[in-house]
Amino acid sequence: MENITALLQGFSVALTPYNLLLMMVGITLGVIIGVLPGLGGANGVAILLPLTFSMNPTSAIIMLSCIYWGALFGGAITSILFNIPGEPWSVATTFDGYPLAQKGKAGQALTAAFTSSFFGALVGVLLITFLSPVIARFALRFGPPEYFAVYLLTFCAFVGMAKGSPFKTIMSMMMGFALAAVGLDTVTGQLRMTFGFADLLKGFDFLIAVIGLFGIGEILLTIEEGLAFQGAKAKMNMKVVLETWKELPKYWKTSLRSAAVGCFMGIVPGGATPASFLSYGIAKKMSRDGAKFGTGQLEGVVAPETAAHAAGTSALLPMLTLGVPGSPTAAVLLGGLLIWGLQPGPMLFAEKPDFVWGLIASMYLGNIAGLIVVLTCVPLFAAILRIPFAIIAPVIMVICAIGAYTVHSSMFDVYQMVVFGVMGYVFKKLDYPLAPLVLALVLGDRAEDSFRQSMLASQGDMRILYSNSLVGSITTLALLLLFWPLISLGLEKIRGKRSTASVVD
Repeated sequence: MENITALLQGFSVALTPYNLLLMMVGITLGVIIGVLPGLGGANGVAILLPLTFSMNPTSAIIMLSCIYWGALFGGAITSILFNIPGEPWSVATTFDGYPLAQKGKAGQALTAAFTSSFFGALVGVLLITFLSPVIARFALRFGPPEYFAVYLLTFCAFVGMAKGSPFKTIMSMMMGFALAAVGLDTVTGQLRMTFGFADLLKGFDFLIAVIGLFGIGEILLTIEEGLAFQGAKAKMNMKVVLETWKELPKYWKTSLRSAAVGCFMGIVPGGATPASFLSYGIAKKMSRDGAKFGTGQLEGVVAPETAAHAAGTSALLPMLTLGVPGSPTAAVLLGGLLIWGLQPGPMLFAEKPDFVWGLIASMYLGNIAGLIVVLTCVPLFAAILRIPFAIIAPVIMVICAIGAYTVHSSMFDVYQMVVFGVMGYVFKKLDYPLAPLVLALVLGDRAEDSFRQSMLASQGDMRILYSNSLVGSITTLALLLLFWPLISLGLEKIRGKRSTASVVD
């Protein structure tokens, strides 16, 4: 009951005309960002974050979160119509979405994708509504050892649940830790790795890094690939929408299962991309039409879209309650909160209830607004892709440069952005993940501070990480996830030997 009362107060904050206007602007910009390959939710939020510095923090976070919702919706448009994933988590949507479009059923595929996205995000928001106060109250018991254990769990989760090489994930994270260490040491007051450059006294700003790594890096990669947009036309009208809605209820088990997978992967944090692939794989195994997946099945669109949006939304839960982002976009939003002078974590619910519940209320409203916008404006957004990339790319790069300069009104930041852009391009070419680097850059100094405070309190005794059942269980789980790739490899070898032995017998 307490949650409902707080949520109603949040709606009174979110439903002001100014915030509603920002909500619609955010949704529209987000869909455009999601439609354009080379941008995406994290990039769009990072590029536009400097524009919110003069806003009220509540209005700013509402606009940025709605950009995120819009980008989540927009990624499906290119996946289905052009077989070009607008977002990494939209790759699984192309498996059945594009074949449906080729059969002339683009409208049905888009309606199924948008409706599933709406449902997945709604489940994620409900989870945040009812679980975040509980987790926040629980987190009040946390001291430096507990916070370090949570940070360690977050870093180890990225290693243990990495889709690609764990070694590459660790190397990317190490680079992030190195960048986070540059500047003033908050514990001793000494300078670290500034090499005599006065501009490095403040360290590397995560926002400059994100704009370069994602925005510029993706543009450089897209220019190299010479991406061309050619795709199917989508006929969207109320008749198509209603007919598809009549068909979707028979996939209710797939929707619920995918939403559960997505919420789990968002909180862990596994991320929206593995959640979409995992849900698609589970749906394929458990469906009666599993053998037909990949040829144009609506269920093959429902599963990944539901999971991706549930994961993308629920990733904000650990960010708000513990100050630990569950996705790259949540990491960017976390940086925004710090810039606005807000400290994410359990005290945020007690000190800034209007902000927290206004944000949660805007999630409900933004999700509904996003569904309406994409269902009515698909042809318009698809037409954006027919603008020559030679025009779009320079515009995006100029926006990135303006965003980077706006952070500190410094040309040095623009040069940093270019360097990070080249780094992002190289990372993508070598197939190194960027999310662990961003996570380490945002949380590296905070994890270090918590660790050093723990060591000072225990006089250097590492056993403080097992000083009580809470910190001990979190640390154990973190180490289990860190070594999970080796453990799983060992288990596979044991199974292989057993199967070989049985064949010989």
